[in-house]
Amino acid sequence: MPTKTSTLQIPTMDGQADAFAAFPDDGERHPGVLLYMDAFGLRPELEAKARELAAHGYYVLVPNVYYRHRPAPVIELPEHITAEDRPALFGRLMPLIEAHTTERALRDADAYLRFLTAQPEVGAGPVAAIGYCMGAVLAMRTATAHPDRVAAVAGFHPAPLVTDAPDSAHRLVPKLAAEVHLGLAENDMRPEAVDELSRALDAAGVGHAIELYAGTVHGFTMSDTAAFDASALQRHWDRLLPLLSRTLTGG
Repeated sequence: MPTKTSTLQIPTMDGQADAFAAFPDDGERHPGVLLYMDAFGLRPELEAKARELAAHGYYVLVPNVYYRHRPAPVIELPEHITAEDRPALFGRLMPLIEAHTTERALRDADAYLRFLTAQPEVGAGPVAAIGYCMGAVLAMRTATAHPDRVAAVAGFHPAPLVTDAPDSAHRLVPKLAAEVHLGLAENDMRPEAVDELSRALDAAGVGHAIELYAGTVHGFTMSDTAAFDASALQRHWDRLLPLLSRTLTGG
């Protein structure tokens, strides 16, 4: 399906968030997907994922979560991020990640969803929140804060979803009304953390799948990094697309 793209400004309580959108070029309205970036930020890699999803019939909005600091790209990234590049990059990114408190994340989620559902190309039904790395946590927070709007959550190589913090994402799952898929790299979560999250989802009656992508490392979906695994990326599409079809289009 041919797609269109645009760059947008999302009004938030703290300013304007720059964002990328991709959607089918057919003049119709389509289900909305809020796609949260990984720690490296909004860049061509994520724009490509948005275009791929749009080609399957979705309006995909990718906000620059770091907008309070500056528009994307927030830091200069190498064309291909090697394992050796990561420590220096994370040295620059960690202050931005740490500044993105739960309170900010929830304010932004409200603004992003309001903007997404108001777009003329977006249909009236529920939306999905998906994310990579830290974006998986943001997707989960968005869904627990807006159970009336978010019907699907998908997170791949997630940042910690089970922590000791009182606002840990796993403590909020009783509020979920979404179906959840999580695709984990081998070292993303300790087995006891997976068990704890799974028990919480079961107790809340949330339909979910937590899958270990064997042989992968954190970041496996990102083709501009050394963590990339082509077969794991394909498996991610094989899980994500049916989830969206089931929850957003009744397919």
